[in-house]
Formats: sequence, C-alpha cells, structure tokens
Amino acid sequence: MTQIELLAVTPRVAALRLNVPKARYHLPAARSWRLSGPALVRAGQTDRAVTVLHDLPPGAVLVFEAEGLGQLSFTMPGCTGSVTLDDPTHAQSLLDNLPDGGTLIVPAGTWQVTPLLIPSDRHIYLEHGARLMAPDHRAAFPILTAEQGGSWEGLGEPCYRAVLTAIKAANITISGPGLVDGGGARGDWWTWPKGTRNGARRARLLHLIGCKDVTVLGPTLTNSPSWTVHPDKCRNLHFVGLSIQNPPDSPNTDALNPESSEDVLIAGVHFTTGDDCIAIKAGKRTDAGDGSHLAPTRNIQITNCLMEYGHGGVVIGSEMSGTVSDVWVRQCRMVGTDRGLRIKTRRGRGGSVARIHLSEVDFQNVGTVLAINMHYFCDHDGHSPLVQSRDVLPVTALTPHIHDITLERISAHGIGLAFAACLGLPESPVRGVKITQVTFSYAPMAPDVPLMADGLLPVSAAGVLVAHCSIEAPDTLPPTPLPQKDILSC
Repeated sequence: MTQIELLAVTPRVAALRLNVPKARYHLPAARSWRLSGPALVRAGQTDRAVTVLHDLPPGAVLVFEAEGLGQLSFTMPGCTGSVTLDDPTHAQSLLDNLPDGGTLIVPAGTWQVTPLLIPSDRHIYLEHGARLMAPDHRAAFPILTAEQGGSWEGLGEPCYRAVLTAIKAANITISGPGLVDGGGARGDWWTWPKGTRNGARRARLLHLIGCKDVTVLGPTLTNSPSWTVHPDKCRNLHFVGLSIQNPPDSPNTDALNPESSEDVLIAGVHFTTGDDCIAIKAGKRTDAGDGSHLAPTRNIQITNCLMEYGHGGVVIGSEMSGTVSDVWVRQCRMVGTDRGLRIKTRRGRGGSVARIHLSEVDFQNVGTVLAINMHYFCDHDGHSPLVQSRDVLPVTALTPHIHDITLERISAHGIGLAFAACLGLPESPVRGVKITQVTFSYAPMAPDVPLMADGLLPVSAAGVLVAHCSIEAPDTLPPTPLPQKDILSC
C-alpha cells in the first residue's frame, strides 16, 4: 500500500488518504503537508487520515507532500466552463444549460432553492460559507412517482423529491467545503416518520436513482427530512470527506443508505445522526413474495470513518432480499452507537448476507458490538408466528441466509449490553462468524434486550450470546446461550 493515496477528485477538490499505522478517522498525531503546482504553494497541518483540499485549479498537475510519507503527484480533472449562482430561482436552469463537464458554483451565502434535478456530466461546487437550502414548506417539494424511482423501505412508492436528486445520470460530482440543508427541521417532516402525506413518503436530502460514476466530496449534509443520502440501484460511487449531521432525536434520518448498489467507497466520513450511520440494503420482497424488482448490493468499502451516536454504526438490512455481499469496514471508530455492526432480517425476506469483514475498528461506549438478528420484528406482521416462531420451518426461497462474518483486530471498550448477540433461524442458522484478536472491557448499562426480537430477556455486560449460530470467538469470550423465554404463544 502506498503511503499517500488519491481517493477521490473533482475539478476543484481532492481527497488524499495518509496510510499511517493505527490511523482511524484521525491520525495518531498531526502531520505537516505541502501542496505545490503552477503558481500554487500551500502548506498546513492535518489530523485526518483522509485529508480534503478545496479550491484547487482545474486541470492542474499538483504535488502533495506529507511529513514522513513522501509525495504524490496527481492531475486535477478539467472543467469545460462554470457559472456562479446569483439567484436561487435560476439554479435549475443554470444546471440544465451548463455544457457537459461544466460546474455550478454556489458562492458564500444562503441559497434556498426548490428541489433540483442534476443532469449527467455536471459538477456542483459549494464554496466556503455556502448554504444550499431546501424549501421551508412541504408544498414546495414535487412528488417523485414510483415509476420515476420513488421508493420506501425497499419497495416502489411515491416520495417527495430530495433537495438534490439525480435519475439515471452519470458523471456527477458534488464537492466543496459548503453545506446542504435538507429542511428536515422546517415544516412537519419529523412528525410522520412512517406515514404519508398526499400519498407520498418523506423526502431524502440526496437521492441517486439508477446513477453511475458519482462523487460526493467534502461538504456537510444536514437536517434531512428522512434518509440523508440514498443511492438506489447505482454503481461506482465515492462518498469521501463528508460530514453528515442530523439531530439525535430526528426520526429515521439514516445518514448513508446504499441500496441495491455496487462498487461504493465511503471514506473519511464523520457521521452523527438520529438513526443508523450507514445502512446497507438490497430491497425487499412484496408481501406476496415477488422479487422481480430486486438487485444485489456488493463491494462496499468503508474506511477511516467516525460514527457517533447513531442507532447503529454499520447496519445491514433489514431490506436485504436482493443479497448483500462483500462489505469491508476498515480502520474506523464508533462512539456511543447503540450497536456496532448490526445485521437484521426475518422470514419472508429471502436473499443472503455474506462475506462481511471488519478489521482494525475501535468501539467506545457501544451497547452491543455485533448484533445479528434473523427474527427482526419489522413490518405489519413482525410479531406474527411466521416471523417470531423458534420452531423449525420449511426452507424456501423466502428463507434468508447469513454466513461468513469476520471481526479481527478489534478494540471494544465500555461495552454496555453484550459484545455479541446472534439469533439465527432454526432452519437457517448463522454460519461462519469469526472473532479474533480482540481487546475489550465493559461499562454495564441497565439491563435491556440486545436484539429487536420477541422473547428475549434483558442482559448487561454480557459476552457472546448465541442461538442457532455457529461462532468462533477467543477463549476470553466463550459463546453462551442467548437468554430467551417461551414465546410459543406469540
């Protein structure tokens, strides 16, 4: 591995990873850097493993040097032309009329726009101090139909359009040190988290539908009406050096939810949100079992991220019917999340979750480090015998499967409920869970259930709890039965 790596680049922004031992989101110690190029010399210090440099000259050849790590030469992409936003009512027409490869520059100031559709081959650059704002009232948001790509929890449904939406577009970048505000705290969005208004679900902040080759590099995304960033059936995506912030009491404001998408890089992102930090999904079947709309999610790379105070750090499911596989989480830090790695599904989903790898991840004051639940009580029938029965039921195309989950070189301190809790299906046990090279300590919480399934008993400061799960763990974390009560009457 090279010591300096170019992770992502847009015509005016570059992100470089400094590959330093024991780096997570932050470096063990700050390092000096220098950037040089034609008529350009900059210098400074960075404490971030993923360092983002803004306001760079398009098309220039630049040299980046970091203390003790050598140097890297790279070329900035060109820009075919740019226009500066001067009136928020002009934003859509300016985007539409740019030449392919052109940039809409959002200058410092507050710019409240109606929700924008981003065409292919466009760049949006948010200057320092720029605040691109969604409308204050829901009536100003158009509705996106299911045929256009509107969805809710894995099925096609109308939804309000995000402040930034792209549909079947390619070669898009959104970058810069500015901010995008989704308007969640304005209007009534957070008062109906699971409901509809005018037959439509809540808006996202950035909604990518059937897109490819998209880079989001550097800005702060905040105040989302529901999920903040939702790529659906996309490929080749880069989310680098972002800050995604939603209030801790904002309902279902997941930060970044790649769904039925492939080849996704999430690097150097700071998450603090009202729900899951990263929720990886692959759609779900209809109540009748139809899965003709499903597509897989695979090759998700998550590195050097900081995840704070969400319900889960990295979550997979419960919409996973198209199959989620090949997810790598490396050199990250999770602080104060309810769970660290969480995998959730239920009978009726089908599909599988496979080959999930965590390495060199630090957990601090996390309730449960690893939570695997195949009796998750989601949807209208979540508490039914079909979902909650512990009896062996027939294996069908609607039976989900989970296998090959690896945690290695893990530091987990201040564990509240359990290091791990794994509840498989009796007809489809969880297979191939391996935990190696772990240091850990407990900070006991008030007893509570570690998984959202019926019939579980509260625990506190427990080790590795299993039922219908094959797991290898260190001698210091011997697997023991997951405490359950009789739920035959459920």
